Amino acid sequence: MNKFFIVLFHTYVSKLKTKSYIVSTIITLLLIVGLANLTKIIDYFDKEEKDHIGVIDQTGILYDQLEGQMQAINNGVELRPIEDEASARKLINNDKLTGYLIIENHPTEKLKGTYKANSISDSTISNDLLMALNSVKNNLTAGELKLTPEQLTALNAPAAFEKVALEKSAKTEEELDQARGLVYIIVFFIYFNVIMYASMIANEVAMEKTSRVMEILVSSVPPVQQMFAKILGIALLSITQLSLIIAVGYVFIKQNMNDMNEGLFTYLGFGNTSISTIIYAIIFFLLGYFLYATLAAFLGSMVSRVEDVQPMIAPLTILVMVGFFIAMYGLNDPTSSFITGTSFIPFFSPMIMFLRVGMISVPFWQIALSIGILVITIVVLGIFGGKVYRGGVLMYGSSKSYRDIKKALQIK
Repeated sequence: MNKFFIVLFHTYVSKLKTKSYIVSTIITLLLIVGLANLTKIIDYFDKEEKDHIGVIDQTGILYDQLEGQMQAINNGVELRPIEDEASARKLINNDKLTGYLIIENHPTEKLKGTYKANSISDSTISNDLLMALNSVKNNLTAGELKLTPEQLTALNAPAAFEKVALEKSAKTEEELDQARGLVYIIVFFIYFNVIMYASMIANEVAMEKTSRVMEILVSSVPPVQQMFAKILGIALLSITQLSLIIAVGYVFIKQNMNDMNEGLFTYLGFGNTSISTIIYAIIFFLLGYFLYATLAAFLGSMVSRVEDVQPMIAPLTILVMVGFFIAMYGLNDPTSSFITGTSFIPFFSPMIMFLRVGMISVPFWQIALSIGILVITIVVLGIFGGKVYRGGVLMYGSSKSYRDIKKALQIK
């Protein structure tokens, strides 16, 4: 058992010191700090000058109305009257205008607006101009029909519409939006980390075979103990990084909690995350890691060169990607039969079942069944993978076929 822990901590410490791990951890922590301070960063850049939009009013009477509507819709855009297009283009070339709007009468639609700018990639300005122009058109139509302002307001008011969930434990629309953002972040984290750490395990085994270190290890530590020691060693590495992310995230999110109750953060649910959601996130992350790490370890033992690792573990990567894309679909329809069914498939359930748990009310027996299937699959893969690993680490030469698994099983 002492040899098991020697391999475990050697794997952990050696990977902990690598530049790639240190750099990826620092970058991740910087992203967390940036996300926690996103509101302040946006406010800083929003202090820049307003967008200036020229208006060529060919009707001669609508500029003031348009300016008033635009101020109500987006006061970050400032309108200014322009005589003709030549003057507007000159101002654009001198960076005095972002773009310009031409307003003219239309035979059937009453008004027509044409927005011109060097680039129309920013749809916010054009959409706001369209809304303002539509409001002006509605006012003109109301005047022709002799409608009072109260009648116009009543005409434009939307119908009252409310969604009511019959289940007492069902989330409201606002809670679903918050859960959707948070689940997306956690599912992406599971996806990214499973791929990264599973690949790390496969590369670790292949590198030891390439340097012939494996022959020394096999003579002193049983191969199966090696495999699980490496899996747990990389797991400790993942937990270390995860702990740093949680600690830094907690500190900065707590400092900026008042700023995170509005804007983008209303869709991330930081203020309404339940303890059960966090617990399930940790459970499914760890189970997903052990599932794919076991696969990666025995597949990595089949190759003798690091260059052959990625082709060998390609099916593993594809499985994780498929699970991720199914989860992205499930964000919009977590109650569909397809999502319910795939949440019990062990290679997908770390992401799909967590998606369901985070967004809707799931019977406990379904969660328990999914976790049970995952655990059984990990145990079966562990037993099978241990046998493959035991023979695979002793196989040298080019291995490009999964039929070599049979050869590995035959080596005693």
